Amino acid sequence: MLKSKSIKSVITLGTAALGLFLVSANAEASTNQVTVKSGDTVAKIANANNVSIDSIKNANNLKDINVIYVGEQLNLTSEASQAQPSQNVQSQNTQQTNQVQSNQTQTNYSSNVSGSDSSAKAWIANRESGGSYSARNGQYAGKYQLSSSYLNGDYSAANQEKVADNYVNSRYGSWSAAKSFWQANGWY
Repeated sequence: MLKSKSIKSVITLGTAALGLFLVSANAEASTNQVTVKSGDTVAKIANANNVSIDSIKNANNLKDINVIYVGEQLNLTSEASQAQPSQNVQSQNTQQTNQVQSNQTQTNYSSNVSGSDSSAKAWIANRESGGSYSARNGQYAGKYQLSSSYLNGDYSAANQEKVADNYVNSRYGSWSAAKSFWQANGWY
């Protein structure tokens, strides 16, 4: 016959074991999912998790990879050992950029960014959208994931470049300073 103290010990151990099982099950599930945060794009999520854009698109049945929402749970796949995501991102973004360029009339804009600022600008564009002018994430649009209110309905590549340069110059003074802020905060 078991004493009540022994029964309490068995129940406590059983509860602890169940809790440990649930924690490990949740930890495993969380490695295959990501919650979309403000400023995220499918390309950014793919790059951060070492998976391809196509794997996220297919795992979540996304019709348009440029439409994801803050708070949305996206499934990831375990194809980390396959092709480097940056190659997939670059190929897909080249196709998207060509499509955007052929679908939009472009006005000329010549950015005066050069040297380390040019490198920082490219780095931010890659982190924000994978370099895609057509990337969308809720209210954020384009290569630099600016609020659509900044773009005033003109999503052309030239306007995105001009508005991004003006935004960064007025807020940070340089693209290098914007990159430093991004690295510290995960956004700019």
